[in-house]
Amino acid sequence: MRNRISLHRDPGQRLAQVVMLFFFSAFILLGLKDFAWQAFALALGVPAMISVGTNLLSRLFPTDKLLLSLTNFLCALGVLVLYATNPNYAYQQTMYYGVGLGTMVVCIYLVRIIRNWHIPVLLMIPVSLAMLALPLVIGKETNGAKNWFYIGSLSVQPSEIVKLSLLVIISFYMSRHKMIPWLFFAVCCLGLLMLQKDLGTALMYYGTTLMLFYASSGNLALTGLGLAGGGGAAVMGYKMFAHVKKRVAIWLNPWSDYENAGYQIVQGLMALASGGMLGCGLGLGTPTTIPVYHTDFIFAVICEQFGLIFGLCVLAMYVALIWRGATIAMAARRSFHGLLAMGCTVLIALQTFTIIGGVIKLIPLTGVTMPFVSYGGTSLVSSMCLIGLLQGVASLNDDDLDEDTELAMMGDTEDMP
Repeated sequence: MRNRISLHRDPGQRLAQVVMLFFFSAFILLGLKDFAWQAFALALGVPAMISVGTNLLSRLFPTDKLLLSLTNFLCALGVLVLYATNPNYAYQQTMYYGVGLGTMVVCIYLVRIIRNWHIPVLLMIPVSLAMLALPLVIGKETNGAKNWFYIGSLSVQPSEIVKLSLLVIISFYMSRHKMIPWLFFAVCCLGLLMLQKDLGTALMYYGTTLMLFYASSGNLALTGLGLAGGGGAAVMGYKMFAHVKKRVAIWLNPWSDYENAGYQIVQGLMALASGGMLGCGLGLGTPTTIPVYHTDFIFAVICEQFGLIFGLCVLAMYVALIWRGATIAMAARRSFHGLLAMGCTVLIALQTFTIIGGVIKLIPLTGVTMPFVSYGGTSLVSSMCLIGLLQGVASLNDDDLDEDTELAMMGDTEDMP
């Protein structure tokens, strides 16, 4: 009832309408540029998906519309930028976007209907470890890491899927103060990622686990020890893996090997500079000179075409999304749900900082994707699942709040906290 009454004041609803108009206009402009019917189709299809991802979900169960609007903006921005650079990528990303909306709904329902996670968690542990080990057996090495495998023409990155089960497993056992099960699973995951030489994803896993440990225990001493251990592991990884040494070297001075290892970093920085404050314009500039413009360096493409001011607005969108996630986590009535929501938020925050920090040369580039925006089905769908888990917790928070309100109206406050 509270959600229906306040609907007309909901900032998420107004933001969704503005976002739909923005992408409708952008795709129309691209269609008029080349008279491509595909752009006109996306001008209708993408806003329709945004509408489904916000308005329809709110009719199924209580949702945080601001969180949904921010998520859909970022997903649609990825489709738009990909279409302006390579339409084939945009068509596939649109399909992944639709699949992501479906899996997001599934995750919301799972959080709402599963009351006892003990059996699902026990099943997740061996399945997740088996999936994470697959690239070591049938995977293909890319940029020094062996973290992908192929099913026909479809590429799959298991670590993007396993990070969902990582959050559920460690949140479940931490909420019950059982250290050995979650520690065993986390160590196994990190070991497999190290064998794959996928240090960027290992950083995401380790950072998220450490933050959740601190949130669940409040033990500052052990958390500090964990940070020190992570620093030691980073130094060890630098000494062990040649591709890590190369990335650090080109981070320090990309011009020293401009035509080879430093080429993509230099091109990314030149794209940021050429866009200026207001950008070259949608569909303009030379984004394809960056070797991985559609994945790792898509933020540089956004800044080149829309400008640094728009890039800062995108960062503000991520900050608002992270803030909403933290708010949902703090409002949770159950320890498991609070840790799960916090884990989703921390993972998105770490991944965003790591990839954008790498693009602007703040930290060495690790090769993780920009959540919701970068091209890639596994990455986009798993990011949408994170939002689904967050929305599931948010809907339970609203259910508890409505129940408390009804009890207060009936004068029965005995069971209220």
